[in-house]
Amino acid sequence: MTTTGILILCTHNSARSVLAEGMLAHWARRLESNVRAYSAGSTPSGRVHPLALEVLAAAGVDCAGLRSKSWDAFAGPDAPPLAAVITVCDNAAAETCPVFHGVAGRPVRVHWGYPDPSAAGGDEQERRRAFELTRQAIGYRMLQLLALPLEDLTPPELQSILQYVGTT
Repeated sequence: MTTTGILILCTHNSARSVLAEGMLAHWARRLESNVRAYSAGSTPSGRVHPLALEVLAAAGVDCAGLRSKSWDAFAGPDAPPLAAVITVCDNAAAETCPVFHGVAGRPVRVHWGYPDPSAAGGDEQERRRAFELTRQAIGYRMLQLLALPLEDLTPPELQSILQYVGTT
């Protein structure tokens, strides 16, 4: 069984993309899927937002290994092959990405935008709620992704389906 790599991008790789990597990896393990989750940023902050780790841990997600890293780690010759690159913030979606290597050429690229929970105002409880709601929304889409017959889809089919999932 071939591993299907999915890279989730956000500018700082500290909140949304880390939530997505954590949720995708969690559900893939639980469902015994061959999907491998990764996340990165164009200008990584070098730290994961503590509330992202808190809401993931509260949901039973293993946070070991989650860290803020550059997308350059996925552009070199030793990088894992990717089936798809999903941007989760509008800034990253507008940036010119490096060339990522796919299983058969370049991976498909789609945008699933989410509001930045780290920009939420209010007290600590309201900020935590913003992170939790983002985690839930991302987790739902990751379950939709894992329900797809990824190994049987052509890149154009995968692109079309992932774009559709991003609008639901």
